[in-house]
Amino acid sequence: MDKLDVRSNELVPQHIPLSREEEKELLKKLGVRKGQLPKIRKSDPCIKILEQIGEVKEGQIIKIVRNSRTARISTAYRMVIKG
Repeated sequence: MDKLDVRSNELVPQHIPLSREEEKELLKKLGVRKGQLPKIRKSDPCIKILEQIGEVKEGQIIKIVRNSRTARISTAYRMVIKG
């Protein structure tokens, strides 16, 4: 039996791994260090899937895009950590 890809559920926000260049630009824009960003664990179902297809590594920044009733689109950033 194939495992369910949680990313296909409409309630799960889009998870987009950033490139090194995108990370540098983001951190400069926000004026923070990578370690100051909120964290997301490697055990998160979306991160597990991205890791299996080789799109994410520990320490990488993930852009999370959610639909929002008030803002239409809400964007958050998380750094992948162990766990």
